[in-house]
Amino acid sequence: MSTSKATLILFLIILCNFSVQVVSVVEDCGADENDGCTDKKKALPLKIIAILTILISSMIGVCLPLVSQSVPALSPERSLFVIVKAFAAGIILATGFMHVLPDSFDMLSSACLKENPWHKFPFTGFVAMLSAIVTLIIDSMATSVYSKKHSSGAVKPESGGELEELPVVVQAGGGHSHGHGHHHGGKLAVDGAQLLRYRVIAMVLELGIIVHSIVIGLSLGASNNTCSIKGLIAALCFHQMFEGMGLGGCILQAEYKFIKKAAMAFFFSVTTPFGIALGLALSSTYKENSPRSLITVGLLNASSAGLLIYMALVDLLAADFMGPKLQGSIKLQIKSYIAVLLGAGGMSLMAKWA
Repeated sequence: MSTSKATLILFLIILCNFSVQVVSVVEDCGADENDGCTDKKKALPLKIIAILTILISSMIGVCLPLVSQSVPALSPERSLFVIVKAFAAGIILATGFMHVLPDSFDMLSSACLKENPWHKFPFTGFVAMLSAIVTLIIDSMATSVYSKKHSSGAVKPESGGELEELPVVVQAGGGHSHGHGHHHGGKLAVDGAQLLRYRVIAMVLELGIIVHSIVIGLSLGASNNTCSIKGLIAALCFHQMFEGMGLGGCILQAEYKFIKKAAMAFFFSVTTPFGIALGLALSSTYKENSPRSLITVGLLNASSAGLLIYMALVDLLAADFMGPKLQGSIKLQIKSYIAVLLGAGGMSLMAKWA
């Protein structure tokens, strides 16, 4: 997955460089307003509590699907796994539409930014659109490249011979896993391509969530507004737990070895707390309504929104709802639709406080 990772990281570096270059023409907007809630000393213990609670919530969320193999009712072959994954996908979709995208619109339309160009062109929608297209390109090309390598036998086993176990695939239709080292005909190519597809989805989703998590953690860590931090902590714990469940389900389906599963779960869990700690360290110089902060965070939020919306709709919801398991059961489809609406609705409700 090094190609997809390098491409996405390069895209984000270019975006950050662009924001820094553009912000140089904008004057500073001044210090944050004091509305009676700004208190640096009272905000510090709240931020420490946020680091601990969000870390624990993230670990619980991402690890639950990974330990579900020992619980038969939660295995990927069962309907409950699909329903929980649909609920988590609804959380991720609402995060993009109801939290990240509106925040970007607010930041890039701020009165602190000059009329030209920020009030003359909808940069949020444009960057979100580009981000979704770039994610599609990475998603499609990475899947194609690795599928062709596998079908031609050119795929090298990962450390420990991971790809030698490629036939061990959880069938989307709920069939049994097969652990044999040989197959006949085109069965191996189909199973291998599906497994590699799961791995591309897991990698791209992880990268997108990490970028988003750093941004929201940075914003919370740099804020000294005690009135908003309390609501943010509750919302982020809810958000990180169920977003982690969605990512954990993708990691489980990718059938990575234990070390890689643990590494991906670790990076997801610590990213938001790291962002909070980084924001805490920069709180003396970071101003939420300064042009530099508004443009940089606004553009990163827009790119994160495009990525999260694409991943939720295409790689999580569409892939499952158009797959053989859900297509074979109208009853399971209805349950999964309800789960999506509950997840999206719950996360949308959180927008009232965060």
